[in-house]
Amino acid sequence: MALDSDLLRTFVAVSDAGSFTRAAEVVGRTQSAISLQMKRLEDLAGGALFERGSRGVAPTSLGTLLLAHARRVVSLLEEADLALKAPPLTGPVRLGLPEEYGHAVLNRALGAFASRHPNVEVTVRYGPSAKNLSRIGAGTLDLAVVFDWQDMPGGEILRHDPTVWVTSDLHSIHEHCPLPIALYTSSGWCTDYAMKSLDERGIAYRVAYTSDTNGGLRLAVTSGLAVAPISRSNIPEGCRELTSAEGFGAIDASRLVLRRNSRSTSDAIGTMASLLSQAFQSSDV
Repeated sequence: MALDSDLLRTFVAVSDAGSFTRAAEVVGRTQSAISLQMKRLEDLAGGALFERGSRGVAPTSLGTLLLAHARRVVSLLEEADLALKAPPLTGPVRLGLPEEYGHAVLNRALGAFASRHPNVEVTVRYGPSAKNLSRIGAGTLDLAVVFDWQDMPGGEILRHDPTVWVTSDLHSIHEHCPLPIALYTSSGWCTDYAMKSLDERGIAYRVAYTSDTNGGLRLAVTSGLAVAPISRSNIPEGCRELTSAEGFGAIDASRLVLRRNSRSTSDAIGTMASLLSQAFQSSDV
């Protein structure tokens, strides 16, 4: 027999209140009704869910196991209830994303947003952080996920994701001298951070590959043409970070930050911002 959501709601209420009497006040039922519900739930669960003591009740080991699942079910039901009662979101949302995270975020956050809010017109711009920051300032973007390696004030920090030198496990190109490196075609960051990190460590290098995109740098590494500066969370399969023990170390201390146009205040934009935050806080994005 399937577990009833109403039983799970009452179970969570009893667990939080630590008393059948206090839980009855919370859910608006009599204590005897609460007791009958918990007896039915224990029959379904196959064992005692509460231990009775002088100070009230506390979950048993079986109850603790069920409680974690019950909280998730109740939370999802409350979220669904709010979504059904809320007015539909409309209007435009203009979002800037770095290439490194586009695939994961588009699949998760933007896919979920589009299915829940089909009347919102979402426009996405892939681009370097500097360009998307400029677009925020110019008012042509509402939200932008950007790399910040200079600790600029403002914005919501989504995660810390330093840039590191990356090599291929198969080709071991990092053992060559001078060191072949891949860089962005035009970037002051490459001069101020990537190349500077090698200069400071006395590593001889040559620029063997340039690209306008992060995908190009990843290709340079996986094919064994060069080592490249890549954010730690985006190291390609079959590649690895070059460590300080090998004479390298982190290039910068980048933070991934969500920036918002101060003039962009719609509910649709706020909802998108919350969804992006949730997506990036998860471990596999």
